[in-house]
Amino acid sequence: MASAGYIQITLIWVVYAVAILLLLSVASLFVYLYQAHRDRSAFVTIVCIFTITSLLATVLLLPVDVALVSSTSSSKLGKRKDWANQDKVDNITFTLRVVYYFLYSLDAVLCLLVIPFAYFWYEEYDEVAQEEGSQTFGSRFWAAFKYTLAFIFLCLAIFLVGFFVPVARHREGAHFDLDFFKKLLAENHGERALTFALGLLITIGVIIYCFYTAAGLALLPVTLIKSAPGISAPALTETTATQLESNLERQRQLEGRAQGNPDGLSSKDQRELDALVREERTLRRHQRLAAEASGEDQSIWWRVWLKLEAVFRPIKLILGILLVIVVLLVFVSMVITGVDKAKNSICKRHCGYLLAHNHIFQPINWILVTSAKVFPIDYVIFLFLVLLFFSASIIGIATIGIRVLWITVFRIRKAHTSPQALLVATVMLTLMTLAINYSIAMMVAPQYATFGAQTFCDHPPKHPGEQPDCSDHIGHIIPCREATDNPAARNVCTPSVVSTFLNRVTVNFPFFGVVDFWAQFVFLGVFLLGFVLLLFRTPKLSDPDAEEDALEEEEEGLLASTGRRFGATWQDITGRVSHPGGNNHPQGRGSRDAAAE
Repeated sequence: MASAGYIQITLIWVVYAVAILLLLSVASLFVYLYQAHRDRSAFVTIVCIFTITSLLATVLLLPVDVALVSSTSSSKLGKRKDWANQDKVDNITFTLRVVYYFLYSLDAVLCLLVIPFAYFWYEEYDEVAQEEGSQTFGSRFWAAFKYTLAFIFLCLAIFLVGFFVPVARHREGAHFDLDFFKKLLAENHGERALTFALGLLITIGVIIYCFYTAAGLALLPVTLIKSAPGISAPALTETTATQLESNLERQRQLEGRAQGNPDGLSSKDQRELDALVREERTLRRHQRLAAEASGEDQSIWWRVWLKLEAVFRPIKLILGILLVIVVLLVFVSMVITGVDKAKNSICKRHCGYLLAHNHIFQPINWILVTSAKVFPIDYVIFLFLVLLFFSASIIGIATIGIRVLWITVFRIRKAHTSPQALLVATVMLTLMTLAINYSIAMMVAPQYATFGAQTFCDHPPKHPGEQPDCSDHIGHIIPCREATDNPAARNVCTPSVVSTFLNRVTVNFPFFGVVDFWAQFVFLGVFLLGFVLLLFRTPKLSDPDAEEDALEEEEEGLLASTGRRFGATWQDITGRVSHPGGNNHPQGRGSRDAAAE
């Protein structure tokens, strides 16, 4: 029996290792797609990939946590398995705590120290000084380190405050006499410092998450549905070449007319010439965009990626519709949990609206708890949820940009993101992913994140020291739940380490719990507003304060906007434009009408 438990535990960790390899590929793909291909830094790329992999590994440890603690008990009999004595259970939870503390600490160090250093390291690069030999590795390292000292002092200040700040131990209400709350309040100063630091980072991340992730979650399915192109890259190339040739010919005619007239051009001809010059700039941008979309002057792998993207483009419509259903299901689940916690929490604001058990049926929670009985089905579903929220965060940053109030500091665009912008975006993703960890564990699937599929038998044991047993159908098998004071439950139910850690944040520092909980309703409101608006309006990435950038992004929309001709997909795959009847060439039309057709 002990060997069966060992095999099950090993299998769970193997699945987690495979998931980390998948996360590494996801992080690499994100960095490769968004970083500027002509302006990149190997050090910045490695830091971004490693940071994103680390923070996603932190979130995806939750289903491993749930699976490990659930493996110690039998959900059918409501008691612990024969091999799962208290020492084995303690060893499992201790290992999980070590891994969690390591990952959370690593995330904090990467976010607060390593990424700022990488930012200043890149900023200190001087190409001229490098060629002259006046800038050495040591001088560049010291210059970056000097600026990073401020972040080192910030980290020390956060941990010192967390080390000495008193936790909220004096509570009102009999519920704080329960063993569940006593365990949350019993912690040493090191755990208190890490708990405070994590609570602070989660709260900062929740504020960003409310706007960026909510907007991205509303935009993601709509973007997939509205991704059929109106014109293919080969068609745009051919159309633009013809229009540019006609434009330049007309400009030569007007310039020749001006040379033959001592008074110059008439006001009418001058206005036409100015319009042609502006149109030429637009057409040359068309050429550049079409070249990028067709993979000219790019590596073979980039061209293969563009072909695959074109092949799977029609499938995006179906995926978009399915994703709308999933996103709305997540929205409804979060609303149900939020209302349930606000109404039925046993301690309200004093413990971050911790809920003893679900009073209202919650669909996502039910799906995960049911699937947890057969590992790794729940892991696959949870992985999909994490990637959904993470993708929404990326789309939110790409759509809104990195802003301070209404001022855009950096723009996040495919193949055009500078290393500095990529590092700042990685910090934002780190904070938002910590908020996603809280949101999924506390709002999307709280029962699953705490106990998984664990149950206990409420029938008293036959002999003292024995476990309760419902095999004779005398007692009732009850799902494990938080804040229970049933002795039978205490002997069987093992809460997940991540739920204990997050609940410890909200119980010991209620301010963080209150802010994080009510911010979820702000998230839901922003999502609902964005989703309704996007149903009637195609999203645009534009900046009213930068006219040239807005014009470029409007032209980029030619390759990604909603259109009427799905033949563009086939043209992108083959790289050729078909002209049925030989009379399909849009000569003589205005550039904007022909390109937008």
